[in-house]
Amino acid sequence: MTAPTPDAFAPARLGPIDLRNRIIKAATFEGMTGDQTVSDRLVQFHRTMARGGVGMTTLAFCAVSPEGAATPNELVLRDEAVPGLRRLADAAHAEGAAVSAQIGHAGAVAASAGIRGVAPSPVFSPLAMKRMKQATAEDIRRITSDFASGAKRLRDAGFDAVEIHLGHGYLASEFLSPKLNRRRDEWGGSLANRARFSREVAKVVREAAGSGMAVLAKLNMDDGVRGGFGLEESIEVARMLESDGTLDAIELTCGSSLQNPMYLFRGDAPIQEMAASMPKAVALGMKLFGRFFLKTYPYEDGYLRKQALQVRAALDLPLVLLGGINRRENIEEAMTDGFEFVAMGRGLLRNPGFVNEMAKGSTADSLCDHCNKCMATIYQGTHCVLVDEDLRA
Repeated sequence: MTAPTPDAFAPARLGPIDLRNRIIKAATFEGMTGDQTVSDRLVQFHRTMARGGVGMTTLAFCAVSPEGAATPNELVLRDEAVPGLRRLADAAHAEGAAVSAQIGHAGAVAASAGIRGVAPSPVFSPLAMKRMKQATAEDIRRITSDFASGAKRLRDAGFDAVEIHLGHGYLASEFLSPKLNRRRDEWGGSLANRARFSREVAKVVREAAGSGMAVLAKLNMDDGVRGGFGLEESIEVARMLESDGTLDAIELTCGSSLQNPMYLFRGDAPIQEMAASMPKAVALGMKLFGRFFLKTYPYEDGYLRKQALQVRAALDLPLVLLGGINRRENIEEAMTDGFEFVAMGRGLLRNPGFVNEMAKGSTADSLCDHCNKCMATIYQGTHCVLVDEDLRA
């Protein structure tokens, strides 16, 4: 007998936690931490998202160590961050939402923050214009331990869930990629070896999180790069993670901050806006060569759905559908397709109260026009520039 299609706006269970609905505020880096701890502005950002009706809001991107931060204004999961994290969790809970934190190590992408990034292999980083240091066995052990420590700090701060970032060209994603991982030891070569780091991280995070927290992972279905990690291997890795029993859900994504960022975002490539937000020397390069790095892909609602359906057919584990969730119709379609949750990013930056509006029956879209100019605001505090225009009107 076919299970009934769930109501996306009714309470739902995610692992050990209860959510008021099946809509998750996706991790969209906020850029609101001056000293890499929680600011009042960051607390207010997630309070606003929670007040807008989401079942769970996701803090992003939380580096598990200083060397794993992709930008200088990124939160780092150290002891001094815990009091602020507790304030943020309390604020979200007061508005009726659960709260998650996306944790990761930026790997080679960290070089853009002036750090000599580590990578599975000594690959060249176009973000830093230099070659990365190959991670040693000791580096891998240390970083894996950092993931566990980060999850424990979030548990101590009262977070309901943790999302392990295995995608977007960050360290775990680099290990999965046959293009970036050229190792000949137990961490490279076969897919099982390339997946070893992700699986070890998920295992220690699950142990550190304990029985009261939900553990999710964000996994690429496709890097969007020739010779990179693709859908067939992604399905196999998802099966490995499912068999390990370490995760409560997988959020499906794509693209690479290191190699092809716009493959995730779709829509306009904000080259001029990105250049304007960068130091002069870097800005010139962005203006001259940005079209090769920030490629343009057409936007359509539910643009990851076709790939995600292939993962859905292969797994029993709950899945979170991301990408072009822009109206109630998209959410209902996802439920019919068998996805347990959906994640929204840009649409909620444009309209934080959108979930409440849909719950009352609205069939309008989120008002996001996918200009992607929000990408260029991450250094001053991520926000929708169209909201600024509304306020000036």
